[in-house]
Order: sequence, then C-alpha cells, then structure tokens
Amino acid sequence: MTETKIYSRNSTFQKFEVLKTNRNKRYKYNEFLVEGVRSLNEAAKNNWKIKSFIYDKNNLSRWASEMIGSVETEVNYCLTEELMRELSEKEDSSELMAVIEMREDTFDNICLSENPFIVLFDRPSNKGNLGTMIRSCNALGADALIITGHAVDLYDPNVVVSAMGSFFNMHVVGVSDNTALFGFVDMLKKRYPDFTMVGTTAHNELPLYSADLTKPLMLMMGNETMGLNKAFKDRCDLLCTIPMAEKSYATSFNVSCAASVLMYEVTRQRTTT
Repeated sequence: MTETKIYSRNSTFQKFEVLKTNRNKRYKYNEFLVEGVRSLNEAAKNNWKIKSFIYDKNNLSRWASEMIGSVETEVNYCLTEELMRELSEKEDSSELMAVIEMREDTFDNICLSENPFIVLFDRPSNKGNLGTMIRSCNALGADALIITGHAVDLYDPNVVVSAMGSFFNMHVVGVSDNTALFGFVDMLKKRYPDFTMVGTTAHNELPLYSADLTKPLMLMMGNETMGLNKAFKDRCDLLCTIPMAEKSYATSFNVSCAASVLMYEVTRQRTTT
C-alpha cells in the first residue's frame, strides 16, 4: 500500500474538497468522499471499492488502524491534523475518511426477492429525505429504491450520512428516462402477473389499510412539493392515502415519514398473511 503525505492545500487536497461539494466533479471522477465509522464499516463489509483512506497518522484509534491495515486500497493519504479538521464536516473531526468508487446503478443489478417490493421516489429535492428514504427501505425490506428525474445527488455527503450506513446496504437506481423505467415495469408485469403499481397521494383515495399490499409491488412516492408525476399516477393500479385524524390540522406527512408508514404497512401485511 502506498502512502502519500499532504502538508498543504495542494491539488490532491482540493480534489478531496470538490468530491464533497461539487456534484459534477464527483461524477467526473466517479468517486465520492465518505466519513463516519458506521458508513466506512458498511462500505467495507459490502465490498464497495475503497480507493483511498485519508487520515492523520498521529491520531488513529485501534479501529481506524485495523481498517487501514485490512482493506486493500490504491493509495492512502496522510494529512496534518489541521487539514483533517478542515476537510471533515463533523464538529469533532473524523479520524478516518475514504474515497470510494461509485457503483453502476442499473436495473440489471437489482436482486429481486420471491415477492418483489420496490420503492420509487419521484424527483427527491431534499438530501435528508433521500437519506432517510434509503434507511427506511433498508430497514423495512425493500428490494431496491428507484429515484427519478432531476433529483438531489445520491452521492452527496449529507445523503450518505443521513442514511446511517444503510446507504451501502441498499441498491439504489437513478433514472432520468421514463421510457427505460416503464420498460422495466413492463418486464416486471410479465414476470409477475399480479405485479401492482401503488401510487401515494394526500387526497382522499383508498385508505392505506384497505389496500392489498401483499402482492409484488412498486410503491411510488411523490416529490416533496409537487407530489407524484402525472405520468406515474396514470400508470398506477391504485392510489392510496394515509388517513389523518379527524381533528388533525395536518393534511399529510413529510414524504420520508409517509414512506416509512407505507413501507411498514407493506411489511405488516406480508408478515401476517
């Protein structure tokens, strides 16, 4: 393993900075920057390609030293304490960060279960919501998450952090072309004749608990502000809603909260039938 020492804000350090802050540069390099014990543990456990570790050699715990020693990388970078503090987003700067290679996000890579459960998030615009959605999908047994349209960047550090390690355990596919998405759906409908597309809405539609969610399905969640795209709504086999309490001022949930409720109901129905 090669180790390169960095003592100033040179071009390599500036590359680390743009991996954190610049979406276009992330995709140019096909890399993203990750920090946090849970995220790094899960990335290594799930065989994501860790290209480099970044650290201050004088400030390493036993865990960090073992991680550096056990994971094969291309080159590691030893920074000063000041540069580590500048690069880290945490109040107490991370002792270990990593440059990780992005994974190809295609429908072909989705591993479908016997009774598929896929979640679609239409044009997510909030990083925290996308990260929370990934975490909920992982926690509640979804096979994959599809994100559509012009969305926040999947590899933004705030998305990775808010997913709390689930990021590296969940297959996520980003699609900008609805034609490809509908082709994938048509394939699923042929493979699973009772495959159901379930749309969600805040309007008075079928109550969640009255919908049959035990079949193979795709649960479609709308954008935070605009809701579900009309093209997706038109494709839905049914639209369902989460009923609010009669005296409630609120008419809907935050999208990530709503998704968790809906996914829990899918899991509940499937485990009680």
